[in-house]
Amino acid sequence: MGLIKFLGTAGARFVVAKQLRSSAGTYIETSGKRLILDPGPGTLVRMARSRPKIDVMKLDGIILTHIHLDHSTDANVIMDAFTQGGLSRGGVLFTTNEALHGNNRVILPYLINFLDRVDTFSHKEEFVWDKLRFQTFLHKHTAETYGVKFFVEGKTISFIVDTLFFDDLIDYYKDSDIVVMNVVRFTPMKNVMHLSLEDVEKIADGIKPKKIIMTHFGMTMLRSKPFELAQKLSDKLGIEVIAAGDGMSIEF
Repeated sequence: MGLIKFLGTAGARFVVAKQLRSSAGTYIETSGKRLILDPGPGTLVRMARSRPKIDVMKLDGIILTHIHLDHSTDANVIMDAFTQGGLSRGGVLFTTNEALHGNNRVILPYLINFLDRVDTFSHKEEFVWDKLRFQTFLHKHTAETYGVKFFVEGKTISFIVDTLFFDDLIDYYKDSDIVVMNVVRFTPMKNVMHLSLEDVEKIADGIKPKKIIMTHFGMTMLRSKPFELAQKLSDKLGIEVIAAGDGMSIEF
């Protein structure tokens, strides 16, 4: 059995700044690994306050899809914690070249020496880590950004993180059983490189997953009541659509 726990569901700067939703990352437990995907502000605190508590010392690694602060802020402190400040070498980091080496790098170089493994994403690359297998796809966003497609527990679970909608997304994430989508906008907005509610319909129609989980909400989504929107989409599409809430867990 695997587990996804949404420690936070905030997206966009105003929701994060006001903490209208938590901006913590997503905890994933599967294939014998414990991971944090995109540890934004407050992830370490949310882990400690989770019920049941998520012990940072027992994490195996981090997947960081891009450098933006609402995704990356707690990455360094979490790596420092699960390596005990370098006293206990171990763990992995999967991330972008920009996060490691760019002008706006967000990973502190000294922490890299504490880890067992650091891998850099590329488009359509497959990664294998013991029993865990996943593939990454380049998105269209304002930073180097990759979505992640996990092949675990006999299922395919995809995380379509921040991106402008483009047709290739459907091809990238086809055959997914569960799709987790960052849906920042209620309606599209020119020059904003984030998914909107109408993009969820396009992707659902193209992929036809068994379940869609919307998360990473901006102000326009919160004002439009994500739980009600999810129910309407479920009825319209004939697919289970869920609006994630802070602390929500999904087993698979």
